Amino acid sequence: MKLVCTQNDLSTNLSLVSRAVPSRPTHPVLANVLLQADADTQQVSLTAFDLELGIRTTFAATVTVSGAMTLPAKLLNDIVARLPEGEITLEEEEGEVPFIAAIASQHGRYQIRGMGVEEFPELPVLEKGEFVHLQAEALMEGLKGSLFATSADESKQILKGLHLTVQQDTLEFAATDGHRLAVVQTANDTSDSEEFRQLEVTVPAKAFRELERMLGKLQASEPIALNCDRGQIVFEWSEQRLTCRTLEGQYPAYRQLIPRQFERQIAIDRKQLLSALERIAIIADQKNNIVKFHIDTDKQELALSVDAQDVGSGKEFLPAEISGGGNLDIAFNIAYLMDGVKALPSGEIEMHLNTAVTPVVLTPIGGLQMTYLIMPVQIRN
Repeated sequence: MKLVCTQNDLSTNLSLVSRAVPSRPTHPVLANVLLQADADTQQVSLTAFDLELGIRTTFAATVTVSGAMTLPAKLLNDIVARLPEGEITLEEEEGEVPFIAAIASQHGRYQIRGMGVEEFPELPVLEKGEFVHLQAEALMEGLKGSLFATSADESKQILKGLHLTVQQDTLEFAATDGHRLAVVQTANDTSDSEEFRQLEVTVPAKAFRELERMLGKLQASEPIALNCDRGQIVFEWSEQRLTCRTLEGQYPAYRQLIPRQFERQIAIDRKQLLSALERIAIIADQKNNIVKFHIDTDKQELALSVDAQDVGSGKEFLPAEISGGGNLDIAFNIAYLMDGVKALPSGEIEMHLNTAVTPVVLTPIGGLQMTYLIMPVQIRN
């Protein structure tokens, strides 16, 4: 095997596939990345697979001799990332056992011991199942507005996933950790046939984060092919591929959690609110991470306050358009609130609420269809 590529191409693709290399591999070969070079297509593919999440990326290179081998992912990534920009030559040294790859740049040469490809597991191939196309932009928008709300709790496996509903012309993304809920709807104009059937699947948040990273770094613009069958899901485009296991179990009926009527609505500038929350969080972080809101309908003002005993206190006052109901005191986990305000993609946002102990819903004014529900924190007087 012998190939020439740019340092940037090899480093970018290595950093992407390395995310699927297990930190504690059950077999030595799983700590490696599979490198395949094809002289006919003049392409190089890199594959990593931890038996749950698999990533394959492909890029153009000058391949003079076809071949395949596996190399230690972390070592290879660390070396290539530190090489100077420019061309890199990578070739397998003939007759060496175990396999040895030589990496040469303008200023140096490195040798890395590798392994054969026989024991490297194949990525799952789905012959049947639901096959649909997703617009890259619609997918990116949905992931950006929902992934942050997934749970990190190992005891709640289904909540560690993001629930995706694919319809004929829309995608719906839902994520919740039990304290907050993010739901995003994006337009998905595809050319799939009229026989299209709705698809619902819960995918581990880790897999979607890697998909989001791949789409961003590789600047995907063409439709993403999604294939789902028997507990496996595959995303493919431009000879790039991500595969993972889906999560088993019933995802919560999240649509039933969103109130249909509200007594109060507050319209407020998103950047002003976010800036105030970031400032006041400095004090809130010292104790309980709680921020209190006083909604003053007469002054058309929102007062934010935190009080950390033995540390200090802080207050912020923001103008707002408040309609319905009377004055109200309500409190939130400031980290959860900031996450939602950051994700809302508009200049102004609306807060919809009823009482100090019922769910509060944040929505953007104009733009993306997004709903962010957050449960208030009970205030102890």
